[in-house]
Amino acid sequence: MSEFGIEQLTDEDRGYAGSRFREVVDALFANPYQRVWGGVGERPLPIYEVTLGRLIRGAFVKASARTLDSAADLRWGPDRKGFRRLVHPNGVCLIGRWRITAATPYSGYFSNGSEALVVARYSTCCTSTLRGQVRSLSMVGKLFPTVDPDHATPLRTSNFITQEDIGGANTEFLNDAELRNAPDVTVSRRGAGAPLLLVVAASFARVDQQPSIRQVYPIAELGKPAGQPTRAPEFMRLMVAPGQPRIPGEAIDFRDEIMAQIFDRSDPAPKRSLAFAIEVTDEGQTSGPNVRLRRTFQNWRAIGTLTFNNAVVSYNGDFVIHFSHPTWRLDRNDPTTATRIDGRKVR
Repeated sequence: MSEFGIEQLTDEDRGYAGSRFREVVDALFANPYQRVWGGVGERPLPIYEVTLGRLIRGAFVKASARTLDSAADLRWGPDRKGFRRLVHPNGVCLIGRWRITAATPYSGYFSNGSEALVVARYSTCCTSTLRGQVRSLSMVGKLFPTVDPDHATPLRTSNFITQEDIGGANTEFLNDAELRNAPDVTVSRRGAGAPLLLVVAASFARVDQQPSIRQVYPIAELGKPAGQPTRAPEFMRLMVAPGQPRIPGEAIDFRDEIMAQIFDRSDPAPKRSLAFAIEVTDEGQTSGPNVRLRRTFQNWRAIGTLTFNNAVVSYNGDFVIHFSHPTWRLDRNDPTTATRIDGRKVR
């Protein structure tokens, strides 16, 4: 097996029947890069590179198809070493809860009163991890339809994908990052890395449609009674709650910034939480060419919170946990309009 692990769909992916929240969390905490974050004598956090050569050698088209076709929460592989992330290799995993607290017209876990346990991964889509560098902050997450962390039965999860401008941004504090399921795209901000971004877009286009938008219908279908129509918002964004502190420091790694929101250095016990507002709207427009997409929105509405009370930077968080990308639907509320079915592009 190559240095990248098995990027394509495997029998392990096909056999997925759900996961227990506790087993996923335990996997993430099994091998942290630092035994105690920020402790004396701990090694620096590793930085995995994103390069065009790695993208090509890592069979990115197969990896793109797998992110659409595999619903697996953990991809161990035969050697138990997982797989190499080709475009989001550096991340920090977060543990928390999703709560919808406002009346909405939506279904599933977008409906009022919904609560779910969440495992998320905050990352950048390129090698740049430090404040002051052009980077694109991103958060993906998976909702478990339970509030019992020790729920005994495996549960199928629903995943979401949000990101800043895919080409990159100059956001200094994560407090100011606007993470959307439909981000802007400014290819020129990648500089010498622009060809890599174009290869990523072309690879996704080969296996699905609309590579810069990730619909959120999986959340609207989680826990939905059979026969009830799907009603999903078109757009979702996550914004750090206004009262969240700002972590100072020049050239600070975003992973350290996340950890500092929850922990004190050299202390293994979580001290605080990191909260995001969940906002949605059905009103938005896209303009411009693919290399410079701009999206404008109207009437964002806060409907709930996403609150994290634990976090870890670990090998399994970078190599084993997996987040499924929803295939594009021509009508987000109609499963029969999916553009990829049974592992193949159909529209």
